[in-house]
Formats: sequence, C-alpha cells, structure tokens
Amino acid sequence: MVMRQLLLLMIGGWLSLSASADVDSVIAQIDKNPVMVDEAIRLTVSASGDPSRDAFDSSALLNDFVVGRTSISSRTSIVNGSRSETTTWTTTLFPRQEGRFTIPPFTIEGQQTRPIEVQVIPVVKNDDGSQPARDFYVTTHVDTSEVYLNQQIRYTVKLFLATDIERGSLQAPQLKQAQISQLGDDIRTTEIVNGKRYQVIERNFAVVPQRSGEFVLRGPVFTGEVLAPNTNQRFGFFNRTQTVNRLGPDITLTVKPQPQDLDYHWLPSEFVDINEEWPESATFTVGEPVTRTVTLTAMGVVEEQLPSFPQNYPPGFKIYPDQSRTATVDKDNTLIAQRVESVAVIPTKAGRYVLPEITIPWFNVLTGETEYASLPARSIEVAPDTGQTAAVGNSSAAPATPTPQPAEPLAPEAPTPAPATNMWLWVVTALWLVTLIGLIAVILYYRRRPTGAPASASISQHQREPQAWHNLLAAVKARDIGKTQPALTQWLHQLEVEGQPLQRAADNALTAPLQPHIDVMLASVYSTSQAHWDNQPLLHSLTIVREQYLKNQQVKQQPLPALYS
Repeated sequence: MVMRQLLLLMIGGWLSLSASADVDSVIAQIDKNPVMVDEAIRLTVSASGDPSRDAFDSSALLNDFVVGRTSISSRTSIVNGSRSETTTWTTTLFPRQEGRFTIPPFTIEGQQTRPIEVQVIPVVKNDDGSQPARDFYVTTHVDTSEVYLNQQIRYTVKLFLATDIERGSLQAPQLKQAQISQLGDDIRTTEIVNGKRYQVIERNFAVVPQRSGEFVLRGPVFTGEVLAPNTNQRFGFFNRTQTVNRLGPDITLTVKPQPQDLDYHWLPSEFVDINEEWPESATFTVGEPVTRTVTLTAMGVVEEQLPSFPQNYPPGFKIYPDQSRTATVDKDNTLIAQRVESVAVIPTKAGRYVLPEITIPWFNVLTGETEYASLPARSIEVAPDTGQTAAVGNSSAAPATPTPQPAEPLAPEAPTPAPATNMWLWVVTALWLVTLIGLIAVILYYRRRPTGAPASASISQHQREPQAWHNLLAAVKARDIGKTQPALTQWLHQLEVEGQPLQRAADNALTAPLQPHIDVMLASVYSTSQAHWDNQPLLHSLTIVREQYLKNQQVKQQPLPALYS
C-alpha cells in the first residue's frame, strides 16, 4: 500500500514537471516607443516551448488601447540535435489618448512577461497648426458635435497618402449607441500639404445616435501594405512590404434627449414634407375605385423613424389600404427617408364629401420648435352610378306631372239638394260593381288559357341570362379581372328582381352577398404589391346566388291553383 502511494506521488511530480517544462520562457516587446497618438504599436509575445495556441489573452489591453487582430505563428528549430519550439503572438495596439501607459505582464502557462511602459505623444504639428509632412495620416470631422436623439451626424474621414500602397482598408468609426452607414462613394482628390503632394481619399458616414448622453465616437483604423524602404528587387516576383497603421482622432458627441413636453411621434429633422397623388383626370363615381398615394419625406433620419398616416375617411367610402413602402437613400451626404402609403378608395354613396386634413407634427432641429407637415382638406363630388341613374330616370319619366293652372276665383257654392247626393252615390256604386265583374272575368280567362311559353320579351330575357352567366363564369375561373367586371355587369342586367333589371349587386337583397367579394377583387387591381386574387369566394357566392334566382323564377312560372274545385 505504501509503495503504491509513493509510486503515485512520483508519477504526479513527473507530470507536473513535464507540464511546466512545456514553456521555458516568455518575452513581450513592442516595435516603437515613444509613439504618436495616431500610430499603431506592434506587440509581440514569444513563448519558448509548446504552449496552447489560446494561452495569450489580450483583454487586459482594452482599457488603454484599441486592440486589433492577433496572429499566431509557430517555429521549430533543431541545433546540434536539440529541438526547440517557439510560439509567437502578434497584435496591433492603437493608443486611445496621449500620456504614459503600461502594457501589463502576460502569463503563459506559468511563465510571465515583464510590463512595458509606453509613452504616447501628440502628433507634432507645424508652426501654423498644419499636419507635419508624414507619409500617411487620417483626419476626422463632424458637421456638428451636439445633436438631438435620432438626428443624423455627417462624419467625414480623410486618408492622406504620400506614397502608393499595395493594398489597404479603412474601417468605419465605432459607437455602440448609434446606427452608422456609409454615404455615397469614396471621393479621390489630390492636395498639397506643406509642400508635399498627397493622394486624398474622402469617405463620409451617417451617424444616427440611438441614445442620449455624452459619447466618444472612436476614429476609424487604416491598415495598409506599402513597399519597405530600401527595397529594390529589380529581378524577382515578390517585393518585401511592411504594414502601416493609422488611427483617426476620436470625437466627443453630446446627444440631447427628446423634449419632455412633446406628445407626438418623435421625428427630428431639418425638413419634412407630405404630398398626395391621384390618377390623372380622377373622377369619383359610386362603386368605382380610385387610388390615393400619400408620400412622407424627411431629411436627416432613417425610415424606421417615420410615423404612419391616419386613415380618416367619411362613412360613404370603403377603404382598402396597400402595404406601406419605406426606403432610406442618401443625397449630397444627407439621409432622406420616405414612407409611401397607397389606398384604394371606393365611394358607396353619391354626394359631396370632404376628405379630412392629414397633419404630421415634427421637431425642427434647427429652430428647436415643433412644426407641421400637412395635406389640406379636399372636397370631392361623388357621382351616382351611370347605370343606376338611367334606371331611375326611366322609371321617374313615366308619370307626367300636371302643369299647375292659374287659380280662378271660386264662386260661392250653392246648397245641394239631398236627393241629388243620393243619386250620385248610386252611380258610383254601380260603376264599382261593373269594374269588379270585369276583373273577375279577366282572371277566369287567363286561368283557362293553355299553359305555354311566356311573352316574347320574357323569352328573350331568359335566353340571354344563361349566355351572360356562361361568360361570367369563364372570366372568374380564369382570374381575368378585366373581363370579369363587364361580364358581371351584363349578367346583373339580365336578372329581373321585382320587375326591374339589376344595375349593381348591392341594389337587392338577393345579390347583396356578392358585393364584399367584388370589392376585394377591385382592390386587388389597385394594389401595388400585385397580390394574387383569390377567385374562389366570389365563385362560390355567385353559384349560390344564381341557384336561388333560378328557384325564384321557377316559382313565378308555375300556374295558379284552381279557384274552384
């Protein structure tokens, strides 16, 4: 038992010695010291042995530096039969500000590096305050450093290059509490600074803060590959390059919150406009849809900031709104957001109506006051359906209204003798009896007539209805709205309900269930999203209505029961 415990202790000690022997030593070093505030420091940590590739942790550097990407390399060498391995971590550091900073020690599997003191000095400028004659540097600028919440900031970055680069990249500025996007394409110009010619690449960004308070907008990082100095390989496929890093200056921003006394949707902007569009020569007729398009435009905001429009219409209208469309574009380095809403308006009653005013409140960031973008109220005249008007005109033209004649003076009535009154009573009674006898004779005559075909006009009417129904059914099944509309009108005209042909489905209780499905069909025509029209509800409703109509017609054509058995 004692021997077993002793053996385990020896094995454990050997394993611990082997583990500690994986790393013999660790060294950390930087490529330059002191360093200017916009320059990069290359930090190299080398471990002799065979450490884990994840042993290096750079999180301790984040307090004082912007930490770039870390690369890992391994090297194995054999000298006089002795094998050695070295693992190297290389990372790029960008100082956040001027001063003295300490790169802390790193522990790699039990071995620790020494701390490194770094001095960060300001960029030495010329006597006139201009930039020194360096080969590469980055400048940053904002159009304003004090804005309201959700207001756009125009951020401009300029990269100055005195020599050509093999390749390069320029990152965007960093601010977690903001939405950042590039504006337009890069602008390439040439400038001479202190007698030195530079190629200048200008890039603009839109920065939209999402929170209020004091923030630091971190400058962009430029990383490029340039030819190393004293490199003159006239014969060879590859030239030696070196990496150049520059950091743009940070900028402090003050973001003011939304004023507390505002009770509307927050829309900070320099300019807001609202307008509407109607079809050319738009007329309003009962049952005919008209598309109204309202567009809201705002500068210096993104599309998510735009409010929706109130859809207030008089009771005499049916409304079928389309899905709203939003977009954000940039013009002249300014964000422009738009919201477009289209709606199919179908009048249901004739008359004069007033479409109410549409008002959108917004906050003017230039004046600090509330303003309003509005569409004025619109007065429209809705004409009745032309078919319905004609039917009403024909029915009303039959009874002629007698033209009133000038009244003549009335002579005093003379007293009528009582016997004359009794005589007139007998005359009226006799005429009533004669009329009653004649009516009974007519009824008996028609009852005894052989049951045959109806009158020629009715025959023609009933023969046209099946053909109209066949045309309508084919158009609906084909989902051809252009043919369905006239076919539906023609079929309704062939139906006789209460002795009159129908003009619209909504005019009678029998065909009224068709109207909602007809409205849906018409709304799909004026929808910009081109939604697929589902014809099955209308087809089903049409079938039910026609079956009921045919049953009603059969009941009307049955002969009257015999008056006498």
